[in-house]
Amino acid sequence: QVQLVESGGGLVQPGGSLRLSCAASGILFKIYCLDWYRQAPGKQRELVARISNAYITYYPDSVKGRFTISRDNGKNTVYLQMNSLKPEDSAVYYCNIDTWWGQGTQVTVSS
Repeated sequence: QVQLVESGGGLVQPGGSLRLSCAASGILFKIYCLDWYRQAPGKQRELVARISNAYITYYPDSVKGRFTISRDNGKNTVYLQMNSLKPEDSAVYYCNIDTWWGQGTQVTVSS
């Protein structure tokens, strides 16, 4: 049974940082491309970071230079380091691997 468990969300002030983690089990983690998505109230879910099994990364312009995705195949974990956070980054953040999704973790950026 595949499980993705996210952690690390919370409340942070504008300009602050958070690090999200997603621990996977039940899959051959190292072969997969790993994604982070987010969904704000009333908006579509959007991709915010991707890392391939060859460690090639992709970011949309909205987060480029502020977010960093990384992976630790030994720990079956993918991370999202988020710096210089803005109120518009507030959303539920989801880990995605192929057809599997985590439960989501809330990130709120507010003073």
